[in-house]
Amino acid sequence: MITIDQFSFTNKKALIRVDFNVPLDKQTFAITDDSRMTATLPTIKKILADGGSCILMSHLGRPKEGPEEKYSLKHLVSHLEELTKVKVYFASDCIGSEASELAANLKPNEILLLENLRFYKEEEKGDLEFAKKLSTLGDIYVNDAFGTAHRAHASTAIIAQFFPGNKCFGYVMANEVANADKVMKNTARPFTAITGGAKVSDKLLIIENLLNVADNILIGGGMAYTFMKAMGGNIGNSLCENDRLDLCLQLIQKAKNKGVNLMLPIDSIIADKFDNEAQLQTTESNNIPDGWMGLDIGPKASEAYSKCILESKTILWNGPMGVFEMSSFEKGTKAVAEALAIATEKGAFTLIGGGDSAAAINKFGYEHKVSYVSTGGGALLEYFEGKTLPGIAAILN
Repeated sequence: MITIDQFSFTNKKALIRVDFNVPLDKQTFAITDDSRMTATLPTIKKILADGGSCILMSHLGRPKEGPEEKYSLKHLVSHLEELTKVKVYFASDCIGSEASELAANLKPNEILLLENLRFYKEEEKGDLEFAKKLSTLGDIYVNDAFGTAHRAHASTAIIAQFFPGNKCFGYVMANEVANADKVMKNTARPFTAITGGAKVSDKLLIIENLLNVADNILIGGGMAYTFMKAMGGNIGNSLCENDRLDLCLQLIQKAKNKGVNLMLPIDSIIADKFDNEAQLQTTESNNIPDGWMGLDIGPKASEAYSKCILESKTILWNGPMGVFEMSSFEKGTKAVAEALAIATEKGAFTLIGGGDSAAAINKFGYEHKVSYVSTGGGALLEYFEGKTLPGIAAILN
């Protein structure tokens, strides 16, 4: 893997694709979670320490028709200066004369942040000419945006061809790939994969691929009830994809054929409505009365899942066990997070797979007690599904 460690950036301008798609307060535009920015700091600091300069490009949100105030990267400038302790210049356009002039005048140990790439439709279309214009701003191309590596966009996959011999991964990208490979390719056993979330259809490909490598697959969240119904259980008003029942039976059979222990929650916390103040009771997951819905795994399931996690050497977690955003339905997810922290302390390798799982591990305060929390989300899922990610291929080819 070609990383920034193989380059000297002395007097060089590094054009870095970062993932600064951070959440902003709707009124004040203040950053509410800067983890994606802090993740990129080691890459930025290495380049500055070499005596180079950094030109940062990113998207923010999903602007529909050109520039929108709420999606401007100018809202990130002051916080980026706080994080880096370096003067940050801002170009109010990512291409054009202002960006070119600021880039040309950038001195070693300085940072230039470009305006939102997605203010141009050409970015998501993977437009060659747009990528070429961006490429003129720097000497070395660094991709450090794993969260967008699964998109064949101009700044992630197309631009690299304009830097033959001068393209590499930043530390975020390198770490994401190395940690994902530790789970899927260099696996210490037993390997347990925990997958949750609302829909089986969202996790179908990852479960299929995990059946080839995992020893245990623990299912939680709304998707568990589609499995329960497929096996003839009563699930009341629980979330269910009726068009995926046969598929669930096929996955259960495949797991048996491959000797994989596919675990479903024995019991559930159920509610009479989707509300934190709803009436609650605990029942077997395959015997939920009409008018009630499963919104979290129950205490027996939490205990069984925790025991399995603590007996494992490699653990991947992708997807919560229930509606953890509501305090009434957070216990199952919290139990899994706690078990992961204890397993890590005992020497297991634990990877938290982005999105809701990262939010959950942060909520319960265990983010520094697991081996690695991915910033990848969809990109990590596609990597685990066995797909080639355009942002990675562009650097390797």
